[in-house]
Amino acid sequence: MRRVGQLQTLRERRRTHRAAADDVAITAGSAAPSGARVVEAVGVGKRYDGRAIVDNFSIRVQRGDRIGIVGPNGSGKTTLINLLTGALEPDAGSVRLGSSLAIATLNQRRDSLDPNVTVAEALTGGRGDTVMVNGHAKHVVSYMKDFLFTSEQAGTPLVKLSGGERGRLMLAQALAKPSNLLVLDEPTNDLDMETLDVVEETLAEYSGTVLLISHDRDFLDRLVAGVIVPEGEGRWIEYAGGYSDMLAQRGPDLTRQPPKREGREAVKPAPSDVSEPPAARRRLTFKDKHALETLPKTIAVLQDDMRKLQTKLDDPTFYARDRAAFAEASAALGELQQRIATAEEQWLELEILREELAGG
Repeated sequence: MRRVGQLQTLRERRRTHRAAADDVAITAGSAAPSGARVVEAVGVGKRYDGRAIVDNFSIRVQRGDRIGIVGPNGSGKTTLINLLTGALEPDAGSVRLGSSLAIATLNQRRDSLDPNVTVAEALTGGRGDTVMVNGHAKHVVSYMKDFLFTSEQAGTPLVKLSGGERGRLMLAQALAKPSNLLVLDEPTNDLDMETLDVVEETLAEYSGTVLLISHDRDFLDRLVAGVIVPEGEGRWIEYAGGYSDMLAQRGPDLTRQPPKREGREAVKPAPSDVSEPPAARRRLTFKDKHALETLPKTIAVLQDDMRKLQTKLDDPTFYARDRAAFAEASAALGELQQRIATAEEQWLELEILREELAGG
């Protein structure tokens, strides 16, 4: 209940701050105390092959803010977060980062780990046997257990880890780095419910600023104070609150133009990213309805297969007994994870459409 209260306070602060930013056009930010302003973006734009990915986007991110970025695949979420953190130069506008920033990043790529180091070395950087978490020293084995690794795996080379274990390790690395700005791109990918609980617990106690991309609505509702959504043609709008708050303000269809806001000029309808005309209202086909009914069962079967395969890979003697079979099982696990992610994405898009049609 304490965290719920803190999150509501943060959302109210974000709502008030964003309204003020709209009024003053982000001109008085330089007078803020050092370190209070994390990111100030003014009129930022980015295009690829003539297509506007981000167009005239402005935002202030204050110390302690937690902001989620959502949208369909290919809408430019990663591009936007890279612009805001200085990893990508804008074609137009400016991005100014605050002073004394220490950024820790988790991207969608899980292949940047050195396969020759051990789990403990990856977390400690090969120095000692402790990890600094939120400014406090924690024994590396204890920290490993938070992410469902066993003490016996401390000396395990990373090449022997499964795909899911590598994902957990990269998340553990990102959360262990001394930082005051966490940048997380799909941090919940490949994570089970137990690990998700650990992530939520860690981020809830994190005192710095968080920018994250996620499709997980519940995860966003529990953690963020603002949500940035694409509106088409490179336009992005921030809504105060979590994912559910954004849907309540804007509506469930992320490809539809935003509603008219009081006291401001109505936003012109943006062409939809799909091939249909913006005015066309898509209906659930028989195939869509069948997919809505069957996809949860399909996902459950795939998850069960993944758990069985994961149990097999967790056997510490498996790799030594049969390296070829271990490699084959690891590849199969990765394929299962991809199939689950694809099925979940398909179900989410259909469920959003169903909710829109039901509400309309």
